[in-house]
Amino acid sequence: MEAIFSKVLKVVIKCRHCNERKEHIRVTIELESSTGAICKRDLLVRLTNDSDPHFLFSLTISEEDFQSLKVQQSLLIEFTSFPEMLTQLLRQCQSEQNCSHPRFQLLLSFDSPSLDGPAQLNVMESSSFKHLNLLSLQLAQASDKQVKDYLAACLASLKTDKEALEVKLQTTEDDLTKRLHNAEQALSEKSTEMERLHLEWTLQRSSLSNELQSERQRAAELQERLRQETQQVCRDLESAHQRSSQQMQSRLAQLETSCAELGDRNFKNEAALRDLKSKLAGAEEVRLPVAAPGLLDGYMPAPETAAKSVLRVTQERQRLEQRVGSADAELHAKERLAEQLRARVAALEQEVQDKEWKMSLTQEALMATQQQQGYLRKSVDDKEVQLRQFEAQVEVLAADVKKGNEIIRKFQCELQVQLDKSKYKSTVLVMQEKIVRDTSAKLERAQQEAQDARRQLDDRDRQIASLKEQLESSGNKLSDANETLQKNERVIDWLNKLLNEKQLHEKFPETSENAPLSAGPRAHFSPYATASRRNDFAGGLDAKYFKGDDGIPGSGLAGAFIPRELPPPRNKAPVASAYFHS
Repeated sequence: MEAIFSKVLKVVIKCRHCNERKEHIRVTIELESSTGAICKRDLLVRLTNDSDPHFLFSLTISEEDFQSLKVQQSLLIEFTSFPEMLTQLLRQCQSEQNCSHPRFQLLLSFDSPSLDGPAQLNVMESSSFKHLNLLSLQLAQASDKQVKDYLAACLASLKTDKEALEVKLQTTEDDLTKRLHNAEQALSEKSTEMERLHLEWTLQRSSLSNELQSERQRAAELQERLRQETQQVCRDLESAHQRSSQQMQSRLAQLETSCAELGDRNFKNEAALRDLKSKLAGAEEVRLPVAAPGLLDGYMPAPETAAKSVLRVTQERQRLEQRVGSADAELHAKERLAEQLRARVAALEQEVQDKEWKMSLTQEALMATQQQQGYLRKSVDDKEVQLRQFEAQVEVLAADVKKGNEIIRKFQCELQVQLDKSKYKSTVLVMQEKIVRDTSAKLERAQQEAQDARRQLDDRDRQIASLKEQLESSGNKLSDANETLQKNERVIDWLNKLLNEKQLHEKFPETSENAPLSAGPRAHFSPYATASRRNDFAGGLDAKYFKGDDGIPGSGLAGAFIPRELPPPRNKAPVASAYFHS
């Protein structure tokens, strides 16, 4: 048996003289295959209610039944694709069962006011124009045996689920217990480690605090000392540099002043020298022979005046040469002094560079000290970061511990919920077992009543058989009596015939001789004539086909009941008889 579909669907239930209502019904479709000489496949459609175990309607559709169903409802598919199409329709109903206006829905109709008797399952498609009935299946209510088998199967499945749930619960409990034990062990380890880390953190914090305090003090002292030394060196260098700068500036100002004076004197000397050179050139021109009389026309000095002027110019030239020589000597001396001053300035600059180098060394030492201080601060920061990390680790461990406690509480809650569910399922199983026991007891009582009814029926059959035997014996006796009566009738007829002939001979002796014996009327009466007529009316049928009002066969007893059934006798002329006279 292959289960194709088993879902809880919302079904519209409609009973006679009742309002429509919707209930959740489990629709199960199974495909049964019989293995034998001829392989047959049957489709089983079953409707059950999880809340009502006695609600069971089923329908088995074979291939022959499907052919008639196909003809009746004008289906376009074959039996091989019918389960798939039916499953698709049910899934469409399931997908739209929560809509306010579903397009596909299931309708279960009952002819009775209650959920008894046959039912009709319709797959309806609703449109804006009309409701279309896509498929209609006639379901039969399950018998007591089928309900009992279904309840037994449900009970077996529930027991299996219970055992699986108990196994799962046991494994879950073991797993949770193991995890709880591991969590408690991890918690104890984490607590121990947290205490150890807290102790180490406390010790390291105290030691680092002490080291940090001492380093801060040393760094502050070193910084203060270096700052004082640096400030003193800077002040000394600044004062020395200021003094040397002032000296050099004053000396430079003096040199500049002397250079300016010497330059002025040099300029004046050069101007005087140019004048003298020009005068000398003029004097030489005067001493030259007269080559160009036109040039000396108008100016002819006296010879004594010219000699004096030449002498004066020569003396002045010598004097100017001496002055130029002395100015050159003084200029050379000034240049040597300037060179010395430049050398002194270079020495002072070198000394300043040395001071600057020393200052740079001092600054480098200060920077090294600052770097060391920065390193110490960085180490302090690292220690603080490490301390914060330790604190974060402690917080993480505390959070892990809290999470572990929450997980433990959650597992305990889940375990409690599982226990409650198992208790509820056990209660449901007990109730269902009680219902099954009650149903079994009712079935047993019904079977006992049926057996009692069968025994009573057997007793009635035996009584009827004995009555039939009595009737047959009575019929045999009656047939014997009828034969005897017929014989007696023949004898009486013969005797009547003899008596009539005798009377005729006595009354009409002349004509009686010539008349035949059979011409005279024969009058006879038999109280059993009606019985013979009944037998003649029966047309040769057996007496067992004639029954009286009490249902007893009428063979042999027909004469007792014929007088009330036959019409009244006709009015006949009285027949003379030897026994009856008019």
